[in-house]
Amino acid sequence: MNEAPLVGEPLALDLVNTRPTDADLLDTPEHLANWLALQAARFPELAIAHPTAADLAAVTAVRDHIGSALDALLHNRRPPAEALRGLNAAQADAPAIRRLAWDGNAVTATVHRDGTSAEKLAAVLAEAATDLFTDPSIGTLKRCEADDCVLLFLPAHPRRRWCSPERCGNRVRVARYYQRHKAD
Repeated sequence: MNEAPLVGEPLALDLVNTRPTDADLLDTPEHLANWLALQAARFPELAIAHPTAADLAAVTAVRDHIGSALDALLHNRRPPAEALRGLNAAQADAPAIRRLAWDGNAVTATVHRDGTSAEKLAAVLAEAATDLFTDPSIGTLKRCEADDCVLLFLPAHPRRRWCSPERCGNRVRVARYYQRHKAD
């Protein structure tokens, strides 16, 4: 993997951001395993040690649906019906069932899903997209302002302009500095 995936945004954005300009950071099951490991601390249900080609295909299909819906939302348009249907189908293939149990002190709930690992991964990611699309903060969705970056983010601060200050912010500032001092 040439470039490390940007993580820390909502899960659905992190997934879409695995496809920066002219690259696919999830082009092999091994790269998917690396990305899932990066997400595992926040989303333990994504912990799959050895994803298969089927897992990769399911994840990239969901990523495509999320990406087309986000592109529409970014431009204040209705998300494509096909994308919404695809995300609904992914959730329906491995629905979350909260199983109640008594642990000796309190009632606990554990999420359980039936289905293949591909169906389970797709369902978790489609649910993350549902949460993102229905969150009021989706109205603040932005694309990085760096010329060669297509990554998306939800700004915590209204003046945020780049996907990451370390990734694109520094490059833009250095380029501006160079342009100002080039004529000197």
